Amino acid sequence: MLCFSLTALLRPIDLCSVIKDNKDYVMNMDNNKVWFITGAGRGMGVDIAKAALAAGNKVVATGRNIDKVAQAVGESADLLVVKLDITNPADATVAVKATVDRFGRIDVLVNNAASFYAGYFEELTPEQMEQQLLTSLIGPMNVTRAVLPVMRKQRSGHIISISSTAGLVGFEFGTAYAASKFGLEGWMESLQAEIEPFGIHTTIVNPGFFRTELLTEESTNYAERQIDDYNKRRTQQMQFWKGANGQQSGDPAKLAQALITIANQEKLPLRFIAGADAIDTAEQVIATLQQQLNAYRELSTSLAHEDV
Repeated sequence: MLCFSLTALLRPIDLCSVIKDNKDYVMNMDNNKVWFITGAGRGMGVDIAKAALAAGNKVVATGRNIDKVAQAVGESADLLVVKLDITNPADATVAVKATVDRFGRIDVLVNNAASFYAGYFEELTPEQMEQQLLTSLIGPMNVTRAVLPVMRKQRSGHIISISSTAGLVGFEFGTAYAASKFGLEGWMESLQAEIEPFGIHTTIVNPGFFRTELLTEESTNYAERQIDDYNKRRTQQMQFWKGANGQQSGDPAKLAQALITIANQEKLPLRFIAGADAIDTAEQVIATLQQQLNAYRELSTSLAHEDV
């Protein structure tokens, strides 16, 4: 882990002008924020949008099909439905402009839109790998890049990116998905250091197994190639993932409520491990890392130059 001081990055700020520019935000700290949510036409995005509205916030619900988004979220005077394909940077720019035109600001961005390309790495095509990275990594980057100028001008904001336990540890049949989530987390952690001086914070959310629509046919794609050596295990994996849909233990509506709670904390978390199963996974990752560190500590600490 890289450790360094942010002091050199900080510049003097005219506090009076900051307060003046952000007077609306100061007055609306708790339940009157503007939430910008991607993938709000189905799954957990719908739950997040509804929870944010119920808490008294203004919500921009986005998706590729605005009719589907509007039908899923319902009607509200505090709701703006905007078309957004997160893989299209131009869409992100237009959606952010529409948000500012309507509500004047963006306080919370939720990078939620997702897909799942499942399969053994050798059997996944390069195009499938690219599509996974485009949706789960490049897409959130496109939206965040469009939102950041608004948040920098406000000198405030909160970026929540939905990752996975696959962002903590890789797993069989999940090379594409884990690669995208590990990338998402490395980007978010680095971004936090860059934007914190502007009063913008980031939170990575690592859900465990939640009963969302990620494992439905609309969101899950399987490897196109078939290599004989993987046949037996592929059959087992396919049975597991298809059978898991609708059986996940986590309640996405409760996770949505948890995000509302987190967004209103005075000190925003850098990471939220969501679900008892996710906590178990995180603790196993920590234990394995500690074991590996201890096993090779002597060798590792012997690698410095002799003159150091």
